[in-house]
Amino acid sequence: MITISLCMIVKNEEGVLARCLDSVADLVDEINIIDTGSTDATKAIAARYTDRIFDFEWIDDFAAARNFAFEQATCSHMMWLDADDIMLEKDREAFKKLVAKMPDDIDSIIMEYHLAFDKAGNPAAGARRNRIVRREKGYRWYNPIHEYLDVTEGKVYVSEVAISHERMGDHSARNMEIFKKKLLQGGAKLESRNQLYYANELVDQQMYTEAAEQYEQFVRNENETAEDRMFAYSKLAECYHHLNQKQKKMQSLLLALQFAVPRADHCCSIGYSFEERGQYDAAVHWYELALTLPKPQYHMGLLNLVCWTWMPHVQLCICYAKLGQIENAYKHNEKALAYLPDDVNLLDNKLRLEQALGIAQTAENNQEPIGESAPQPDDPNGGTESPC
Repeated sequence: MITISLCMIVKNEEGVLARCLDSVADLVDEINIIDTGSTDATKAIAARYTDRIFDFEWIDDFAAARNFAFEQATCSHMMWLDADDIMLEKDREAFKKLVAKMPDDIDSIIMEYHLAFDKAGNPAAGARRNRIVRREKGYRWYNPIHEYLDVTEGKVYVSEVAISHERMGDHSARNMEIFKKKLLQGGAKLESRNQLYYANELVDQQMYTEAAEQYEQFVRNENETAEDRMFAYSKLAECYHHLNQKQKKMQSLLLALQFAVPRADHCCSIGYSFEERGQYDAAVHWYELALTLPKPQYHMGLLNLVCWTWMPHVQLCICYAKLGQIENAYKHNEKALAYLPDDVNLLDNKLRLEQALGIAQTAENNQEPIGESAPQPDDPNGGTESPC
């Protein structure tokens, strides 16, 4: 049976560290806390769980700090977490079973990483990460910002156990500062992943024109992975959405389809582009297609998970209502309610659609049950919101 060293880097995490450690302390064999300069009660809180607390002078380099954390581990395998991560109870139980059956020679365990949640607590956005690695393989972290664990060979196990990331605070200003210090000195040109990550930071800063320029350069590089280029095209479409360049937005979304079988999130984005134009029949086609598509079996990039659950149903409700197909609108509103039973927009839709169906049974009526006040999608954290 494998043993696990938990390795964490922390700084001023007194508000979340206990929450994290409470959820995992009894599941691991060793806890290593690497403090990079806390001035609050972080180290005192950590001391309640472990005496293995180490100081690391912060040098604006997350990879260096994480590599130092791994160097302190003594167990057969090493697991990393951030202080604002937690393991929910259902995942704790699955984790226990996972560790109990895991062969000693597994080199990396990939786990789900849930990054955002809808109003009902369902995962709304997520990715996968190499979460636990075998110590003797000597895997290393790379990149001072948006660091990644380089696992290019070895025996890998893909688990459905999830870590839930409940972020506290906005780190975009800090991230941008590290980019400037470490990667943009002397007018250096960013390449590969760093260019992609930098573009993402520009989006977080709402610098959409500058971000679009970076994404455009990135997608032209045929040496980048298909998954990264597909993601970059989807982010490029997001930029053009905010810049109100609808034609370029649609072009970017369609170009993303060249790399793989269509995914539900891309289909929803294309559907929403048609919906914005008032082309509801075309929008319905793409939303209905989204409902037929499984989640990709092998992925490491970010997925808008609500596009595999309630999102297409919400948008189909709106589109069918616009087309006067009230029964179809009602059907999809009901399916969305199965995921979000307390959502006020969906409950209001239900009432208005039922009223319209009652009227339709007795007389012709052109009244639309859902107008501009219907849920308009945009942010997976916001309940019945839609994709760009």
